[in-house]
Amino acid sequence: MIALANAFGLSGEPFAQDVPTEKLFAIPGLGAFVDRFDYAIRIGAATVITGEVGSGKSTSLRAAASRLHPSQYVVVTLVGSSGSALDFLRSLCMELGSPEVPGSTAKLVRIIRESFATIAAKKQQPLLIVDEAHLLRLELLSQLHALTQLPFDQKTMIPMILSGQNILIDRLLFHTSRPFASRVIGRTLLEGLTRDQMADYLAHHLAIVGGNADLLCDDALTAIHQGSGGLLRRANALARGALLAAATRKEPIVTAEHVRLAATEIL
Repeated sequence: MIALANAFGLSGEPFAQDVPTEKLFAIPGLGAFVDRFDYAIRIGAATVITGEVGSGKSTSLRAAASRLHPSQYVVVTLVGSSGSALDFLRSLCMELGSPEVPGSTAKLVRIIRESFATIAAKKQQPLLIVDEAHLLRLELLSQLHALTQLPFDQKTMIPMILSGQNILIDRLLFHTSRPFASRVIGRTLLEGLTRDQMADYLAHHLAIVGGNADLLCDDALTAIHQGSGGLLRRANALARGALLAAATRKEPIVTAEHVRLAATEIL
């Protein structure tokens, strides 16, 4: 396999997933999400971020959470699944470092609430982030509010951030999910980039590894935007594949033909 860094004189492999947070591209919607993220933490509420697959949800979560100092915040991150509510509670209990993970829902809830209270007693703010939350069962969404709320709704023990595909909103609007949904104070929808935004995004990623935006010709930019639908993950795959196709042919500039070849290799 050709090393793109060597083929184009770059300092590293372009369009990588592990871009440091301080070098992330500021996609449209990120600033608004960070504001909602901060507000939810401040008042102990919940906020939601949704978008299509590869629109930048997980990256946005990483960007927002990276600003929280570990001496002040304890961030607990779970990846949603279609498992039962009991499975979710057991996963949360393990993430909180509990030495005991019982099989009883009532005992799990007690341990989790005690863990949150212990964190708060240390003058730290717990925060629960659930990625891929659209996979959560309705039975779990109907109970989620009880996990973080003190009796009689007197106080929220822990703010929550849910991230998922657009169907998450439909699931939260289902009547059994309303007790939790009523605690959501804001929602962010990430949409595909426009053609100009995509050009800036690709140029930004090339610049990170010392590349020049002229490496991608204008037609290639258009082809990547059209082929990705403005979605970041697919755009990255197309751009990498197109660079590889150009390197294989020993051609210095990426064209729309290289993007077309890249599109035949990805799903």
